[in-house]
Amino acid sequence: MTMGAAASRLKAKTGTTANRVSAEDIIIGNDLLELVSSAMYVDPMSIFREYVQNAADAIEQARRTGTLDQDAPGKVDIEIDGKTRSVRIRDNGVGLSGEAFVKRLTALGASAKRGTDARGFRGVGRLAGLAYAQDLLFRSRSTKGEPVRELCWDGRTLKALMRETDGPNDIRALIERIVTVQEIAAENYPEHFFEVELRGIVRLRGDPLLNPNAIADYLAQVAPLPFSPAFTHGAAITAKLAEHVMQAPLALSVSGIEGQVYRPHRDTIANGNKTPLTVHEVSFIELPDIDSAVGAVGWFLHHDYEGALATATLQKGFRLRAGDIQVGGDALLEQEFPESRFNSWTVGELHVIDRRIVPNGRRDHFEQNAHFANLVNHLGPHFRDIAHRCRTSSVQRKAQRDLELALEATCGSLDLLRQNSVTPAARTRLVREIEGQIGKAEQLAAASETTVPLGDKVADVRAALSELADADSADPLAHLKPKERSQYQHFFELIYECSQNRVAAKALVDRIIARISE
Repeated sequence: MTMGAAASRLKAKTGTTANRVSAEDIIIGNDLLELVSSAMYVDPMSIFREYVQNAADAIEQARRTGTLDQDAPGKVDIEIDGKTRSVRIRDNGVGLSGEAFVKRLTALGASAKRGTDARGFRGVGRLAGLAYAQDLLFRSRSTKGEPVRELCWDGRTLKALMRETDGPNDIRALIERIVTVQEIAAENYPEHFFEVELRGIVRLRGDPLLNPNAIADYLAQVAPLPFSPAFTHGAAITAKLAEHVMQAPLALSVSGIEGQVYRPHRDTIANGNKTPLTVHEVSFIELPDIDSAVGAVGWFLHHDYEGALATATLQKGFRLRAGDIQVGGDALLEQEFPESRFNSWTVGELHVIDRRIVPNGRRDHFEQNAHFANLVNHLGPHFRDIAHRCRTSSVQRKAQRDLELALEATCGSLDLLRQNSVTPAARTRLVREIEGQIGKAEQLAAASETTVPLGDKVADVRAALSELADADSADPLAHLKPKERSQYQHFFELIYECSQNRVAAKALVDRIIARISE
């Protein structure tokens, strides 16, 4: 209902006319600046995502306008200076110049990207660094002939003014007091670029904002980066996504990290202290939107499914992306799995295409609407398939372990048969026991398709039993008199019957035989 319609309706009911609120009566207080900077993002590392996201948009705009050749790489360089506690993030995008430089970098909201294909469109992410730095500086130019302009948000003065209780509560006046702009020498800067510098970064636990490895690991997961050339399935995934998703992977470098930063996926998954997992195949999915067009496209990497992946793999969990930027974390949809734990066994991601599915302001989830609910609903069968793979793997691993234990017990019994230190009656019972153990092992081997090598070993064990049963084994007590020999055989039989550990019992019997044979 429009304001005019509401006023007419009110007049009809009360006989009065509703007046519009005057712009002069509207107060936009200083606290708004805190809400869109320090209170906006929970995870400090999110500031890198925001700045790299803006860099990706600027690089794509540079290609559209011809500022950057279509084949030229989009570069983002992150320089870390531990001495001054500063970080600089520079891209070779279209840059800003003239009046646009100041207006764009002092605006709150009112982004020029809204309604476009750009990733960011709310116009607040650029101020995320104010929460973690004493000063936030922006520098840019769009052509070689232009001067380089620098705009500085004074974070220390901002915090001091925010603590005042008797000062003017007007955000425009506040910005005038904390923002300065100037032209600086241009000889050391590229022809077109944009950079943000966080100077005087606050100390957090572990100091992640100045840690090259932490920055690279974070951006490897969330930023629009290429797959590593060492990842066999990377080309197939890239080609499939290219059918629906606009891709312009960035060449990202972080000082202190050798070479370019790539996505974390590889042909093997180093899973902490566990045995590395082998990636066997990649499968693709397409999900329809409400209108039956392609609303999202994604992929799963199928590996050995031996349990939950470690966080350090940087691949754990099914993840969502919009504009090739990750939205939320690795547990965003874990409750949609038949068992939430299976999300942590999963490697995969979904690229959202439907523009009606929009990341929220913090980009830690999507806005909840019918279109997002439709997407989640269509993921159900795929999550059930992953759960089936996880359960099947668990069953097979249990069968494998049971077979290995059965074979271990059988081989131990064969060692007792070879020792030939018990009575003939006990030996006969031992042969029957071994035959039962082999029968159980054969059943376990037949029930598991993954145990062919152990199945061959079962056959070897049966052959060994046949050979021992048919052959006359050497009697280690043959040198004793019959009565004494019989006594030792009964004694050894008691040792085996009373012992809970046949391996230890056999070792004891071996030592006794060695002593009486001296």
